[in-house]
Amino acid sequence: MAALAPCTCGGIDVHAHVVPENFPAYIGRSMPADWPSMAPAQPCHRHVMIAGKNYRTVADKCWDVPKRLQDLPGMGLALQVMSPMPELLSYWMPAADAQQLLRFLNDQIAAMVDAGEGQLAGLGAVPLQDVDLAIRELEYAVKTLGFAGVEVGSNINGVPIGAPVFDPFFEACEALGAAVFVHAIRPAGMERLVGHAQLQQVIAYPGDVGLAAASVITGNLLVRRPKLRIAFSHGGGTLASLLPRLQQGWGVFPALRDSVLEAPADQARRLFYDTLVFDTPTLRHLVASFGDTQLMVGTDYPFNFHDATPVQRIEAAGFDADTTARLVHQNAERFLGRQHKKVTAP
Repeated sequence: MAALAPCTCGGIDVHAHVVPENFPAYIGRSMPADWPSMAPAQPCHRHVMIAGKNYRTVADKCWDVPKRLQDLPGMGLALQVMSPMPELLSYWMPAADAQQLLRFLNDQIAAMVDAGEGQLAGLGAVPLQDVDLAIRELEYAVKTLGFAGVEVGSNINGVPIGAPVFDPFFEACEALGAAVFVHAIRPAGMERLVGHAQLQQVIAYPGDVGLAAASVITGNLLVRRPKLRIAFSHGGGTLASLLPRLQQGWGVFPALRDSVLEAPADQARRLFYDTLVFDTPTLRHLVASFGDTQLMVGTDYPFNFHDATPVQRIEAAGFDADTTARLVHQNAERFLGRQHKKVTAP
């Protein structure tokens, strides 16, 4: 079992990703067209191939534990929580095929945690296109592998995570005490972007995360599941900008007041968010909007578009010492269900 690493007073990064060095050969009768594979690239890199195309070229830090550990001190981190590259969640595959792939990924993450010298922890992946199968994989990730929880996409084949169809899964997460980290995946609005395909990560991802968080609020997920710990990547995306309109609409439109059972602003302050916004005024705005108990370090390591100085960025934002400590590690400890552990120096 990949046991959770001891807590430290260094930063805890809840948003970091894994891509394995290789993928297994498919063992079923007919390989899905989008079953991933790896191809050689420049030194210390490999191409992630999906449906015969290069989805992304990634560095070996995606799977090389010693190289990953070497980077943590410079980032101010004592613990990094790893989850799969979101495209590997594979919601578009037949559920049984996806489960086979995700089991491999979960086991790979567990092996990295075991090799991580107490500095790595894991969030697993589940095939949410089949809720029953997802619950079984959730139980494996938490009970067998010892993961703190799971990563899920902002939508599952276009269905937002706040939709009622996923409630049994979140009920199981609540019962197991499993944390849920929401990451953008195949976002809405791509047809409205003008420019390079990398704008998906830059512009479309925050939009889809904001819609996902809004769906959790308007779907009353935390009203039904008050003990659920659920976090949103990229600072909650556009939610902080949407929230005043949602709150005002809730006060103006009787239909919204009837269907959204608790004030949107109050619900938003019960969700968690990472700090991955690359901007000090925006970070301060998120703390003002959501509360200093709800923000946690996030980096998107080891991809090129990541925050290499996340703790330094928080420390430079002008928060008091207690707020800084909450953002740097205490809130993440609570999100991960680790606050009972003793905090020690890295």
